[in-house]
Amino acid sequence: MDYISTRGQHGPIGYEEALLTGLARDGGLFLPASWPRFTIEEIEAMRPLSYAQLAGRIMARFTGTEVSEAELTQMAEEAYAGFDHPSVAPLTRLTDRLHLLELFHGPTIAFKDYAMQFLARAFDRALQRTGQRAVILGATSGDTGSAALEAFKGRAAVDIFILFPEGRVSAVQQKQMTSVLADGAHAIALAGDFDDCQDLVKACFNDHTFRDRVGLSAVNSINWARLMPQIVYYFSAALALGGPQQKIAFSVPTGNFGNVFAGWAAMQMGLPIERLIIASNQNDILTRFFADGMMQRETVRPSLSPSMDIQVSSNFERLLFELLGRDGARVRGLMAEFSSQGRFAVPQEILTRAQQDFAAFCLDDAATKAVIDKIWRQHGQLIDPHSAVGLGAAWQAKETGLVGSDTVLVSLACAHPAKFPDAVQKASGQTPQLPDHLADLMDREEASLRCRNDKAALISLMEQERRK
Repeated sequence: MDYISTRGQHGPIGYEEALLTGLARDGGLFLPASWPRFTIEEIEAMRPLSYAQLAGRIMARFTGTEVSEAELTQMAEEAYAGFDHPSVAPLTRLTDRLHLLELFHGPTIAFKDYAMQFLARAFDRALQRTGQRAVILGATSGDTGSAALEAFKGRAAVDIFILFPEGRVSAVQQKQMTSVLADGAHAIALAGDFDDCQDLVKACFNDHTFRDRVGLSAVNSINWARLMPQIVYYFSAALALGGPQQKIAFSVPTGNFGNVFAGWAAMQMGLPIERLIIASNQNDILTRFFADGMMQRETVRPSLSPSMDIQVSSNFERLLFELLGRDGARVRGLMAEFSSQGRFAVPQEILTRAQQDFAAFCLDDAATKAVIDKIWRQHGQLIDPHSAVGLGAAWQAKETGLVGSDTVLVSLACAHPAKFPDAVQKASGQTPQLPDHLADLMDREEASLRCRNDKAALISLMEQERRK
């Protein structure tokens, strides 16, 4: 399997090189040179597989001869062995036509664990084979950071640095990052918002001298291998609910567009999905794009769902590449325009093509709290604000007829409600409790670094702290 950049100037390269490279050297994101596909019969044959076996079967299509299906299955078994539900990604029925896909059963109780626990093992395998070291640099709006630090902590060949926007993540999210006290693991508070963190990460990757000297790599969803394990739970949920025969749609809370793009990748692999619903909070750049074809950056507004407080959805570049017929030069031009002017627009025919697969809705904080309260009163279940945004968007899609009456809707529950106790308590009157393995979290010792929003300052800090 070969990989190419969305900006057309890097690649083709192999799977493990794409894994360790992270961001393409031309500033683009890697995608498979062509999409592997399963037939309906092959998808039906997946039904008896365990979650780890399903992961191995699906991801093997992206690794070619470099990593076998058996190896991938073993890595997945190890990655998910500590999850606290035997189904790994269980479904909870709300009504006959509406289910929650619970993606918070990993060690940091957020959906990022599904990718990070696998990715740490993929890095180990690749680095051991080549004898290399890696420095991982990532940005987080809350959940990526804790999942990455937990997965990569103490690994001999990896130093990991995670930037988070100071004062803009929940207290639980921050404590999960700063309480990871292990060699090579560093949480860095940055004055600014998530987009500032993400821009700084990209600037470091575009400094090729520094990048090559330290072996810089990424675990944000700019790394294609981060998205591969997320494709798996779309297949798992669809199969559990009667797919591929049963019509299925998914509502996905998203800011950076990675999780919903994984669903689109599942569609390209042959999984019949009627529609993907993009669920945004009041930072509604994606909702606005799918309404009028204009991608326009605005100021990030803090919300009850901070993991989606984003105005630059990095993974959207992958969809843009596909919508533009894989024209890397055209993507380069639009991304340069976005970088310099904070906006770009696509022609109506491109927007119409995007609207065939996606619908987009947004909820403000008041609507988010109303959904949390409604689910508690009607179903006796607490959900976090991000999951509430997903459910609110799912209902809007039903009400507007964008999802058929005979379609089963799956709304992704991306985090445990105890990650956002204040918001959940204000909305429902109930205070969610952390699971047993995190019960003492707020009492744990912690440590973090601070850095100003400056590339030279960040590089200096990383050079000082990384293990040589």
